[in-house]
Amino acid sequence: MSVSGRRILAVDDERQILRALRATLRGQGYEVITAATMEEGLDAAAVSAPDAAIVDLLLPDGDGIELSRRLREWTSMPIILLSAVGEEEEKVRALRAGADDYVTKPFGARELVARLEAVLRRTAPATEESVVEASGLTVDLAAHVVARDGEPVHLTPTEFELLRMFVRNRGRLLTHRTLLVEVWGPEYADDVTVLRGQIANLRRKIEPTGSARRHYIRTEPGIGYRFDPK
Repeated sequence: MSVSGRRILAVDDERQILRALRATLRGQGYEVITAATMEEGLDAAAVSAPDAAIVDLLLPDGDGIELSRRLREWTSMPIILLSAVGEEEEKVRALRAGADDYVTKPFGARELVARLEAVLRRTAPATEESVVEASGLTVDLAAHVVARDGEPVHLTPTEFELLRMFVRNRGRLLTHRTLLVEVWGPEYADDVTVLRGQIANLRRKIEPTGSARRHYIRTEPGIGYRFDPK
């Protein structure tokens, strides 16, 4: 697998481990970003948009399980948890928090790289459909053209990017933070008011009113939205 341009976030408070991770991953062609605490890891993930994260279980200001949980609020990148603790309960907690794999220390460099490549393969996006049709709504992702029941719908660039996120993730719950970071950028991660306003505009344009009313975007109160055309 080509790793050109792949960026990996490594979070560990042991400098020796970080140096080893940096050397190993760079030797395989990855770009490596390092952090020593949970908060540094969250900041680095928001700013640098890594393709995957390797996170130590024990951190000075929290733990890798909490970091995994918080990352999962807005990103689907693969997360590998590292720990000297090999108990099954810890592995279960890590996986339930959103980690994709769990590697027990000490580990071999070849094993870690193999596991990283495996999770990257599993989470690689499938070939995107060019045209998506759902209950009378047609979205041409390549041409940026939208139609409802054959009639063109004119969207602003921001509205179209929101709709693209929804149709690419049909049926999945997208949190407020995920939508804000992906469409507006990390600096807007908490600006839910902006998101609600744009969602309202998008709904007015794509969802017909009256007897023909159909719902495409469903609200999950306090959490986010789901594209579930019915």
